[in-house]
Amino acid sequence: MSTPKLPLSLKFYGISPWELEVLYSLLHNLFNVQEYPNAAQEEDFTTMIDVTYPLAFNEIFFKQFGVARWDKMKGIIKEMKRRRGGGKSLRVYIRFSANPDIVFMIDLDNRHSFDTAVDKIDFVLELLPYHLDPNKIPKDITQVSYQFDDMTGRWNINANSEDQTYHFAENEWKII
Repeated sequence: MSTPKLPLSLKFYGISPWELEVLYSLLHNLFNVQEYPNAAQEEDFTTMIDVTYPLAFNEIFFKQFGVARWDKMKGIIKEMKRRRGGGKSLRVYIRFSANPDIVFMIDLDNRHSFDTAVDKIDFVLELLPYHLDPNKIPKDITQVSYQFDDMTGRWNINANSEDQTYHFAENEWKII
């Protein structure tokens, strides 16, 4: 008897049937993909994709998901940006369900910066123990958000609790 697949949420608008098929083929073997087409349009973006993995962002995720599959996922996201060109053409959310949830948001205008951000998601894995150190992180954090800064070439990090937002800088969490 096989174990049931965990549900993965895939929200999107403005993607082609080919792109959807490629995404689905990467995800459906491991997850029960819950598709939500025609998600609410955000600002001026022509395309949006929001993937919520039912797993924590850690080494176990990469072992279960597979490095080759992860590289293909990054490749299709970069190809989507290439096909749409510069400007506000594509916004991507990559979410991981854990405690706290981890969210990567990429919406850079410049294609090179966009591709760099996608490629550097992997490097955050090494920084997570540092960012989520229980001796440093504020209590009751529900979500940690990463947004790529194309000027510095690094991921900026914020954290949200029920009533506060924090920013990680100079080796400590500060209330915004």
